[in-house]
Amino acid sequence: MNSSTAGPETTDPLSMCPLAGRDPEQDGSSPSYGDLLRLDDLLGLPPKHTDLHDEELFYVAHMVYELWFKVVLDELERARDAMFADDPPRVLYSLRRVGVIERVLAGQVDVLRTISPGSFALLRPSLYQASGIQSVQFREIEFLSGLKDRRYVERGDLSVPERTRLRRRLAEQSLYEAFLTLCEKRGEPDLIELLRAETPDSEILAVAEALLDHDELFSTWRARHVLMVERVIGAKAGTGGSSGAEYLRSTLEKRFFPELWELRTRL
Repeated sequence: MNSSTAGPETTDPLSMCPLAGRDPEQDGSSPSYGDLLRLDDLLGLPPKHTDLHDEELFYVAHMVYELWFKVVLDELERARDAMFADDPPRVLYSLRRVGVIERVLAGQVDVLRTISPGSFALLRPSLYQASGIQSVQFREIEFLSGLKDRRYVERGDLSVPERTRLRRRLAEQSLYEAFLTLCEKRGEPDLIELLRAETPDSEILAVAEALLDHDELFSTWRARHVLMVERVIGAKAGTGGSSGAEYLRSTLEKRFFPELWELRTRL
């Protein structure tokens, strides 16, 4: 056929996508999108204990929380290590990512709010004594951020690996300790004087503000979670031996970096 009369050459759109699946028989080695993400395993993970409509949503939402906690922990470790290495740009890179994820965590509360009080009352017996208060990754985030409480390490419902992880977090240095080291490396600047500037321009202050963003956004998520629990179960006791919304409300005053908040009072 004359090339001048041939139609335009067509290209398979999937071949242009870096995440597109390929037939293993074509190249013999390239994994597909589903293979890379292990979707067969992932989609089979949500447990099925009842025939209730909202069961799958409840479990998937909490599994997604734990996956995001894993990323948050990694980024907080990177931010801490970057402070010890006197590398503020890398600190800010990780803390900004943490902030975006924490906004997602708060937004995900709206998904759980779609479960009606009546539906959750039917689902609740199948949860036995399992409770979000038992989330070890959540405690790891608190410990790494400076809220260390040895009582959580001694809980009887922890597995050996979980207890080991919390003990390690209890012993290792926190974000605030890393921040103090960064300040020392930079000649211990006066943070109050930096805050007094109308247009503050300081890497140290930028890091301090990013730490407060992490603190504030985590607190925002706590607050939204409390309201969601109150709308679903009211003042009932929670699973796992907690007092439910009453316990959650008692955590709302927790701060990771009280010293940085106190600076505002001293201006």
